[in-house]
Amino acid sequence: MPKTICLALTGASGMPYGMRLLECLLAAGCRVQLIYSPAARIVAREESTLELPERAADAETLFKARFANQPGALEVFGHEDWCAPVASGSSPPEAMIVCPCTMGTLAAIAQGLADNLIERAADVALKEGRKLILVPRETPFSAIHLENMLRASRAGALILPPNPGFYHHPRSVGDLVDFVVARLLDQVGVAHALTKRWGGEST
Repeated sequence: MPKTICLALTGASGMPYGMRLLECLLAAGCRVQLIYSPAARIVAREESTLELPERAADAETLFKARFANQPGALEVFGHEDWCAPVASGSSPPEAMIVCPCTMGTLAAIAQGLADNLIERAADVALKEGRKLILVPRETPFSAIHLENMLRASRAGALILPPNPGFYHHPRSVGDLVDFVVARLLDQVGVAHALTKRWGGEST
């Protein structure tokens, strides 16, 4: 059975990570449940020259055309769509990744606020014991940020800042993006061949 992964995009810098992750998940045959915040639309426009539609249905049409040759399945849900499957513990995904993750989203998840679908889906992942990966793209971290990361980690979330390595001798920005995406795919058990592992073996 293909894996079901919820991918949430928020308004932190780092949209190339999220877009590449979406592409790789679909290429691996995963069923992806995509959610993005209003602020993510602004960041996508600035960083990727990508116009994310306001309506989820329009975004689903856009991405299905963009990734038409990929074997995976894609569903896009609105930021306030409380009828989405990810809003209920009766239908949780196998894993959820928030990439990139704003400090505000991190704080809300750490405090269990669940005021929108991204926060609610993360809350469901934690309470159902599913893997939740947060990719906070911020620097430097304040004491508040660090405390929220620790609180989320203690609740069961995995904190994976997008810090690329250099032992694979990257030659492009894309190589740096792939390094981080490869670590995310490893964490949700999705096979890939994006980078070489330490010691020289290809993934």
